[in-house]
Amino acid sequence: MAQPTPEVRATRRRLRELRLALGPAERAAAERAIRATLVGLGVFRRGAHVALYLPMRGEVDVRPCLDVARRHGSHLYVPRVVSRRRRQMLFAPWTEDGAHRTNAFGILEPGSAAGARPAIGLDTVVLPLVGFDSSGNRLGMGAGFYDRALRRRLDRGATWRRPRLIGVAYACQQLPVIPASPWDVPLDLVVTERGVIVPGRAPIQRTD
Repeated sequence: MAQPTPEVRATRRRLRELRLALGPAERAAAERAIRATLVGLGVFRRGAHVALYLPMRGEVDVRPCLDVARRHGSHLYVPRVVSRRRRQMLFAPWTEDGAHRTNAFGILEPGSAAGARPAIGLDTVVLPLVGFDSSGNRLGMGAGFYDRALRRRLDRGATWRRPRLIGVAYACQQLPVIPASPWDVPLDLVVTERGVIVPGRAPIQRTD
C-alpha cells in the first residue's frame, strides 16, 4: 500500500478534530440515532454472524448494540489484532464475561482468537470511519487493518461471499470525494445521525 500524502494526513487530522469537537449532548443524540438505524436495518437478526467494534476515542459508540444483538440471537464478533507487524486482524467472538485484553493501540479486544473468523465468514461488518463519501469510499485511520481484513482472498478455488459492509460516522465526517485506491473495498451503506447513505442512491433521511 502507498504511503498517505500530506493532504490525506491533514484530512484525517481535521476529521478527527471535528468529531472530537462535538458536544456531549450532540454526540449522545447522534449515537442514539445511529444505533436505532442499525437496529432498523435488521442487522441483528437471529443466527446472523455480525462484527461490531469497540470504539477508540472519538468514534461512534456502538457498544449498546452488543446487548441488542445478543437479545436478537446474533453471533457477535469484534476485531482482534493477530499481527501488528503485518497489520492483520480477525474477528473474534465477543462475550462480556469472557477474557479480554487491551491491544497495542489501547483498544479492548477478546483475550483469545479461538473461534475467530475472517470477513468471509461473516454476514455483516459494522466498522468505524474517519471519513466517507456518497460513493461508499472510506477513509480509515491509515494503519490498513480493515483494508487487509476485508480484501478478497485469492486462494485458488475459494468462493468469496462478501459480507455487507456498514460504515458508521457522524454526518460532519462526510467528504465530497475520496479517491479510491485499487485495494480499497467500498462500503454498502453508511449510517450517520441523519440517516442512511446507499452508494448510487439518494440519501435516506431520518424522519423521527
